Amino acid sequence: MKIRVWDLIQVMSWKEADKWKQAKILKVIKDENRVLIEWVNIVTKHMKKMGATPWQILKIEKPIHISNVMLVCPFTKKPTRLWTVKVEEKWKVKKFRFSKMAVKELNKDPKDCIIK
Repeated sequence: MKIRVWDLIQVMSWKEADKWKQAKILKVIKDENRVLIEWVNIVTKHMKKMGATPWQILKIEKPIHISNVMLVCPFTKKPTRLWTVKVEEKWKVKKFRFSKMAVKELNKDPKDCIIK
């Protein structure tokens, strides 16, 4: 997976209440290809009385599938796709998380704009 915890994402397709929301990722579940997102897909859970604890109604977040989200570009604040670039000094492949237009607008070398 190309996304990590605390990346800013946008929900592209889900419930109408959560659609187009931008939020941070709290947890990535690699086995199921799901992500837990802050304040997205909130469900109500009723907990019955157990011993001294009274009954409760909890609101918790449930994970959604990774195909329903897209990373947000830190420069343009819009959802964008990922691609890779080779850095000559270290010969590693790193990820760009912004559009090519953002690089042109900033008039910077792409190597200076890499987000680790």
